[in-house]
Amino acid sequence: MATITGPLSGDAKNTVAEALQGALVDLIDLSLVAKQAHWNLIGTHFRSIHLQLDEVVALARTHMDTIAERAVALGVNPDGRAATIARTSDIQQPESGWIEDGKVLATITDVLDGISKRMYERIRATEEADPVSQDLLIAVAQEIDKQHWMFQAQR
Repeated sequence: MATITGPLSGDAKNTVAEALQGALVDLIDLSLVAKQAHWNLIGTHFRSIHLQLDEVVALARTHMDTIAERAVALGVNPDGRAATIARTSDIQQPESGWIEDGKVLATITDVLDGISKRMYERIRATEEADPVSQDLLIAVAQEIDKQHWMFQAQR
C-alpha cells in the first residue's frame, strides 16, 4: 500500500496537522450551519441574507478543499466525516425551525467571529512550522473576516 509523505516531520508536522484539521472542521461545519440558516431564514431581509449565506457556503467549500488537500500533500489524513465534525466542532448551532433574519445575523456573526479567532491562533501556530500552510490559513481568515464584517454591519 502506498503512503503519502511530505516535507514536514516531527513537531512541525504535528502542529500543522492540528491547525489544518481544526480549520477543516470549522469550514465544514460553517458550510452546514450557513446552509441550515439559508433554508430556514424568514423575515423582511430574507433575500439579501439568503444570498449572502450562499456566499459563505461557497467560500467554506472552496477553502475546505484547499485545506484538506494541503494536509494530504503533507502526508496527513484530513478527517471530514460527519461524526468527527459533530464531535470536534466548536461552532454554535442554529436553532431548529424557522429563524428570524435578525437571529440569523446574530448567529452567523458570532460563528464567523469564533472561526476568525481560531484561524488567527492557527496562523500564529504555523508561522515557523510551515509558512505555506500559514498562507492558506491567512487566505481563509481574510474571507472569514470580510464576511464577519458584512454580517455584523447588518445587525
